[in-house]
Amino acid sequence: MPHYVKLGNVPPKRHTQFRKEDGGLYYEQLMGTKGFSGIQSLIYHINPPTQVKAVKKIKDIHYEWEEKDALKHRHFGTASVEAGGDFLEARVMFLGNEDLTIGVARPTQSMPYFYRNGEGDELIFVHEGEGKIESIFGELSFYPGDYLIIPIGTTYRVVLETSEARFLVVESNSEIVPPKRYRNAHGQLLEHSPFCERDFRVPERLEAKDERGEFEVRVRAQGMLTSYLYDFHPLDAVGWDGYLYPYAFSIHDFEPITGRVHQPPTVHQTFEGHNYVVCSFVPRLYDYHPLAVPAPYVHSNVESDEVLYYVAGEFMSRKGISEGSITLHPSGLPHGPHPGKMEGSIGKKETKELAVMIDTFRPLRVVKQAYSYEDPNYMYSWLP
Repeated sequence: MPHYVKLGNVPPKRHTQFRKEDGGLYYEQLMGTKGFSGIQSLIYHINPPTQVKAVKKIKDIHYEWEEKDALKHRHFGTASVEAGGDFLEARVMFLGNEDLTIGVARPTQSMPYFYRNGEGDELIFVHEGEGKIESIFGELSFYPGDYLIIPIGTTYRVVLETSEARFLVVESNSEIVPPKRYRNAHGQLLEHSPFCERDFRVPERLEAKDERGEFEVRVRAQGMLTSYLYDFHPLDAVGWDGYLYPYAFSIHDFEPITGRVHQPPTVHQTFEGHNYVVCSFVPRLYDYHPLAVPAPYVHSNVESDEVLYYVAGEFMSRKGISEGSITLHPSGLPHGPHPGKMEGSIGKKETKELAVMIDTFRPLRVVKQAYSYEDPNYMYSWLP
């Protein structure tokens, strides 16, 4: 969330001498976006972050996309994705385009190394599990229902405090921010926003790691994953300040917007990136017009693909859907409630569903490894 934060010790004036107890200088690092014109933070290190002991390429990052075929609605049951490995190793990607890639991860162990995505922001939705993000900006605890926003270039690792966890993962090629219509000219969230700055959690504890040894940082950049070895702990910051840092927002703090008749999906928007938006469907009261039909009306996606990740509760407009399901409704085809769901919603007072929706404004493609989790009959599930 782009507002000013300071953690740890920083000098009173930027770009000036900041000395250690032994008289040596701390190493100032500017971490920013869009060259020098985006949001940024200044970080003060014990060791020079440019000092690398060894480097080697691990692999190319490549997703095997399916060939174009008949356009249809898709359903993937990610609950059966095998658990294992750390947060990076456990990722199984399902969908993507030029702007983002969407997948899930079920790690069972903490990351023994650190990771840095140099290609874009990451959004991590915590479906199950608890733990913390250890980053150059400090520690950030997470719990079920949390969105975690990790800015481009952040050195971090995921530490689990439960035996396993389940995450929805969005790898973005752009920054992820709250919707513009909820922010004023200064970036402050407005009164009609379904959340406010108090709902966002920033790193809560910064402890500089002044340690020697062998530490690995794996960096994603230019379509590759590269390993860098350091002889000092990479989380050696004694302080930082600025507008760029990881943060958490709980879906349970999203305040739903309701009306007399059914509201469009835009009222659920929580974040946006380049050519896509992220929405939160949370428990809410239904429409209160005496003739209201609470179930959503049939709609043709207007120049967008719709992805829904089902988290918990009763999915009032769908049948055959379970926790962890991902549905894809591509642009060019109408979709809406399954048979009987529209009539069945009349007279009901509330919904208790919990889901994350991602609408993309360029067509999504399916990764071939997603086939083993697909329900091939989903396209025909609207038949009586």
